[in-house]
Amino acid sequence: MAKELCTLENGTTCSSWNYSGMRLAAGSADGTLSVFDFRDPPSSSSIHSTFKFRVHEGNIVKIIWVPPEYGDAVACISADGILSLWEEVAEDSQPLQWKICKSFGSSSSKVLDVQFGISLTSLKMVAAYSDGHLRVYELLDRLELRNWQLQAEFQNVIESVSAFGKALCLTASISWNPQKGGSQESSFLIGFNSNTAELNSCKVWEFDQAHQRWIPVAELALPEDKGDQVYAVAWAPNIGRPYEIIAVATHKGLGIWHLGLNPDYNRRLPVERVALLSGHEGMVWQMEWDMSGMTLATTGHDGMVRLWQSNLNGVWHQQAALEPTC
Repeated sequence: MAKELCTLENGTTCSSWNYSGMRLAAGSADGTLSVFDFRDPPSSSSIHSTFKFRVHEGNIVKIIWVPPEYGDAVACISADGILSLWEEVAEDSQPLQWKICKSFGSSSSKVLDVQFGISLTSLKMVAAYSDGHLRVYELLDRLELRNWQLQAEFQNVIESVSAFGKALCLTASISWNPQKGGSQESSFLIGFNSNTAELNSCKVWEFDQAHQRWIPVAELALPEDKGDQVYAVAWAPNIGRPYEIIAVATHKGLGIWHLGLNPDYNRRLPVERVALLSGHEGMVWQMEWDMSGMTLATTGHDGMVRLWQSNLNGVWHQQAALEPTC
C-alpha cells in the first residue's frame, strides 16, 4: 500500500526527486524553492529537515538536480526564462544553507529546458532557448559550480549552413544519454515545439572529439513527421541491449524508437520506430524511464500517469494508468 511522504503547498508548480540523496525539491508560483530531506526507508514521518528559500521573483517552471558527484545543487528555470544554479553549502561553522552559484540570462531569448550530462572529462550542461538555439556549457572546476565556460552554440538543424533567427519556440525537451563510464562520447537528444519545422524534430547530437564539435548523428522522425512539434523526449538506460531505446512524444502519439550503435560512413546512426502508442488525451508533459530502461512513465494534459512496457515479443502496451485521488 502506498504511503504519503509529504504534502506540497498550494501553488506548487514543479518538483524533482533526487534518488541518490533521497531529497525532493519543489518550486512554487511565488518563486520559492523547498527542499525536503527523507530518512531511509522513507515514510510519512521520516522528513527530518526542510529548506525553504526564495530563488526568483516569479514562477518557477522547472527544477533539475545536478549529478550528485558534483555536490548538492539544483538548477531552476523561471517563467521569464532565467536559469539559476543553487548549491547547498556550509560556511564558517554556520548551518547548511542554499546560495546562488550562477545565473544564465539572455535579453533576446528564454531558457526552456536544461539538463546535465557527465562526459569523459567533466560535467556538461545543455540549455535550450526560445530562439531554437542550444548552448553547451562545461564546468571548468568540479569544486566550483559557478565556473562554467560556453563550449558550443548551435541550432537544432541537420544542415550546418541553416539558421533560423526568427524562430519562436514554446517548449523544448532534452535528454542526455544516461550511459556513464567507458570510452563513450557525450551525446544527448533534443526536440522543440516551435513555429519552425526544421527545428522541431528530435535529433541526437554527439560530441566529435577529433574535431571538437557537436554533430547530429540521428533524426527520430519519419519523413512525413519531421515538422511535428515535439512535446517530450526520454533516453532509456541501457543494461546490455545492442541498441538504444528512446521515447518521443508528439501530437500523433508516443513513439518508441530503436537507435543503432554502428554508424555509417557519414557517422549517422540507424533508427527505427518500433511503436506509436496512444492513450493520453492531449499533450504529454513529461516522461521518465525506470533504472532498467524497461518501463516508461508518462504524464500529460489529461492528468493521468501511464506506465508502458513491451512484452517478450517486443510489442509495446500500456501496463497501468494511475488517476489522481484528489
